[in-house]
Amino acid sequence: MAYELYYWTGIQGRGEFIRLALEAAGAPYRDVAREEGDGVIARVSGEVATPSFAPPFLRDGEVVVGQVAAILLYLGDRLDLAPKAPQQKLWTHQIQLTIADFVLEGHDVHHPIGAGEYYENQKPESQRRAREFRDERVPKFLDWFEGILTRNPEGPAYLVGNRLSYADLSLFQVMDGLTYAFPKLMNSLDERYPKARALCLAVAEHPKVSAYLASERRLPGNEHDLFRHYPELDGRR
Repeated sequence: MAYELYYWTGIQGRGEFIRLALEAAGAPYRDVAREEGDGVIARVSGEVATPSFAPPFLRDGEVVVGQVAAILLYLGDRLDLAPKAPQQKLWTHQIQLTIADFVLEGHDVHHPIGAGEYYENQKPESQRRAREFRDERVPKFLDWFEGILTRNPEGPAYLVGNRLSYADLSLFQVMDGLTYAFPKLMNSLDERYPKARALCLAVAEHPKVSAYLASERRLPGNEHDLFRHYPELDGRR
């Protein structure tokens, strides 16, 4: 039975973290809203006993699970994208939760006052938020990822152990989003994080991921997504 992914049409968004895992594993799935329209999300949410607060959510038979980190925790064993050892499995989940924090901070650069307000109504606040994000927060997060790659007992090729996990796929997605939104910033930081850069290149070259990235299923970045390119927020570098 194919997994059913429920997420908004027209953007990569948080649903992309789930798509990358499903695609990398070659798992059968339906991107349901892309087939039936966004209205199906509210309809299914209203039918199930364990609704997600917001998409994405995944349905696997009788199981319905929301929140990116929880979905990937559920899929990790099933898709062979998580370590078997309990301690490493928990560590992978911890990394994913940190990625969720990073994604939220990236989103809040262009919506620092409120998610329901237009960007145009909070530009001054966005520029202030962007300055701290560029100068302080991005390096702090990337220092951490570079550090755990360096300290991985199995070598720096992966975040956990010696094989691909969903955390690696998710770090690739964040780095790709940051490169779209902040090209000047990411270009200036490129040489500072060689291990993270090498990991992202390896993910992009993974045969199934590469095929997905080249397909029509991989939507391009746009200014309705989590990571948005507003040149005035990228600074001068």
